[in-house]
Amino acid sequence: MKMRLLPLLGLSFLINCSCTTRETSAPTSFANLLSESPSITGKEFYLPSPYVTAGDRVYMVGHQDGSFPDLGWHIKGEMGGIWDHPIKLMDGFEVSLEINNTTHPLKRASSFTNFPMANRHIYELDSVNLKIDRWQFVPDGKEGLLLEFVIENKGTRPVPLNFIFRGRTDLRPTWLGERTGMINGRDLPAKDEVLQAWIVKDSLNPWFVIFGSDQPAGNPESSSDKNNYQYMDKLGNPETDLSSESGLTYPLEIAPGEAKLLRFAIAGSYRSEAEARQTYSDLLQNATALLTKKRDRYVQLASMSRLKTPDSALNQTFEWLKYNSDWLIQTVPEIGTGIVAGIPDYPWWFGVDSEYALKGYMAIGRSEIVEKTIRLLDSVSNAINGNGRILHEMSTNGAVFNPGNINETPQFASLVWDIYRWNGDAAFLQKYYGTITKGLNWLVEEKDKNGNGFPDGFGMMEIHGLDSEMIDVASYTQAAFADASSIAQVLGDIEKAEAYARVADRLKVKINREFWSEDFNSYADFIGTDQQALRLIADAIVRADTLNKPWAVAELEATRAKVLQNRNDRLKPFVLHHNWVVNTPMEMGIADPDKALKALETAHNFVNPFGMFVTGIDRDASAGTDEGSFKGSKVFSYTGAVMTLPTGVQAIAENNYGRPDRALDYLQRMCRSFSYALPGSMYEVSPDYGMIAQAWNIYSFAIPVVEQFFGIDPMAAEKRIRISPLMPSEWGEASLENVRIAGNSISVYYQRQKDGRLHLKVTQSQNDWTLEVPVEAQAEKTIEIISGKLLTDEQGEAHIISQDGVLEFKVSKLSR
Repeated sequence: MKMRLLPLLGLSFLINCSCTTRETSAPTSFANLLSESPSITGKEFYLPSPYVTAGDRVYMVGHQDGSFPDLGWHIKGEMGGIWDHPIKLMDGFEVSLEINNTTHPLKRASSFTNFPMANRHIYELDSVNLKIDRWQFVPDGKEGLLLEFVIENKGTRPVPLNFIFRGRTDLRPTWLGERTGMINGRDLPAKDEVLQAWIVKDSLNPWFVIFGSDQPAGNPESSSDKNNYQYMDKLGNPETDLSSESGLTYPLEIAPGEAKLLRFAIAGSYRSEAEARQTYSDLLQNATALLTKKRDRYVQLASMSRLKTPDSALNQTFEWLKYNSDWLIQTVPEIGTGIVAGIPDYPWWFGVDSEYALKGYMAIGRSEIVEKTIRLLDSVSNAINGNGRILHEMSTNGAVFNPGNINETPQFASLVWDIYRWNGDAAFLQKYYGTITKGLNWLVEEKDKNGNGFPDGFGMMEIHGLDSEMIDVASYTQAAFADASSIAQVLGDIEKAEAYARVADRLKVKINREFWSEDFNSYADFIGTDQQALRLIADAIVRADTLNKPWAVAELEATRAKVLQNRNDRLKPFVLHHNWVVNTPMEMGIADPDKALKALETAHNFVNPFGMFVTGIDRDASAGTDEGSFKGSKVFSYTGAVMTLPTGVQAIAENNYGRPDRALDYLQRMCRSFSYALPGSMYEVSPDYGMIAQAWNIYSFAIPVVEQFFGIDPMAAEKRIRISPLMPSEWGEASLENVRIAGNSISVYYQRQKDGRLHLKVTQSQNDWTLEVPVEAQAEKTIEIISGKLLTDEQGEAHIISQDGVLEFKVSKLSR
């Protein structure tokens, strides 16, 4: 056997060169390729909790300790492992080392380190002086993943061993597979002597998975299992357990101070064996190039909307949320490409999750995936609904579970307008204008039976019975008509522009008048009848009592008594749950300022150190200091949860009413949950429950940071960008570089000087665009313009306009 010696982080490194599927030149180890990449090492306590190795075709979910326990509830126990949607490939794999007739399983890694594009597990076998590193990543656009094991001899004697790799295949359909005729068959493994790999086929479908190494498996007699190719059913009922387990054994001898490398590829296809074979060979032959390409792409991601502030925790969180956002891109060529909601239990496409998240994706420069996701949602929604209604949830086989909650249709209109502000593409507006107009008609004609302007039905709060006139549906509907008016204006449909504007103006007044509760200093959860309210109060009392929230029980009892004393048939506003959605009028900026400030203070009562409660009545007196793990129920539930979306909405709301310090406080609360359980990620439910990566997290950070703190307000179609910073008082200096807007890129540099004046500099890549910053009229005398010119518009507002593509000045006070 011919060997080569390579350096590996100061170690002698041996690789086998005789296998035909390995790289044609000596490979560089994954460790060396990623030596300058950012990384975060996790906590020992959370080693028995999930991680993800992400890719746009395939991803892997296991535990940070390297094991693959049953995970998830959508398909019970099956949401972990290796997925190639719309099928699963494997439950996972196990590795053991046989040394001197003793088996040493790699069951529990001693540490886990997350990289933006890869993961590393470290195993310490002190009894035999071995250290094993396991690396893994999913190449872009490939139906497979690569593993690299580095076995290091830390002792003074050679260690002969058998390296045994066992793959547990479980070729099965995704959630709702039965709706599209996907029937699970038995996994049939077959050895391939040429590839020296296992090829496993589903007996009823052209579903395949292949796994093996870039080095040849050993002779049969070298394995304690008597055959280096082995097949066995998983333990369980042979009638219902259709999976398989197959093994490969590799004899190695590791000299003192040396390290040997074994690379494995796992490749799949839900179409043909030929495709799986091609992917398998491609992975092993091009592993170094594939990792280098992905690493470099993540460097590019980091460079876009690059944030620097005095808050290092926020800077790191913001950077990694850009990586998290990339983890959640899923392509199924037969259906489309789009962002999924979260991993591991929501790895498919949602309407509302995308409608929040894509605004954040656009602010970090991800225009391509934004437009692909919108195209996917629009095309499928039109196929299944045809009336402008936007779907809620669709599995990766194309089966739609929920054709759409009410709020998703108006939020689509606002999403399209928001993206247009950034891409300036009138054809993009025109493409979705028909869906928007049909959707607004559907809201008015089919969902507003009493004609008061407020559609009936479920919004964001999926609480049984909470489906009357909801505050979030009303707020998002008002915003949709306002944004649809702007769209119609751009497209020259003046009649609709004026009609939509009238509806938006009317709804804004009605929301502030009819949803406001002076008793609670809050907007109501819903408008409904006394009968509806009494049913919901009864359920809420049971919930609050079960959670031992006596203050909430007392408040609900008082509300019930008041309702019973004044019963009538009129619709009226009710504050029952203190759900986070009562803050959507401030998120949308439609709340009257005096009401907004009262409501924001009320909302601040329903927080803990990680952020906003989903449902305020779940809060208790200890919430303000509780920084521990979330004690979720055994059956997945959001009861008692604090979540990133409500917290981000609150930050946006605070900024809308000129309170950046409170907005920053909410961001800092969310930052406490960053890397709390999974290093480099932020859970859906703070700090450590639910999805381990969640798409809408980027909305909760990118909008407050990019559009509000730095005040970037683009109108790309006009090649004009307004910059109106609203900085937290504790930020004396901050910058946001390389913010992509259509074909342009801008950078904003902010500094508060010792004399109290603000120094602002804005640069751009396209000098023919106009940059403008509003300033207080009374501050004009204090302005020192370094680059740009001062103009006063017809309304008497002062602006500093860029000159030769650059804008730089000092001033005592900026204007919004």
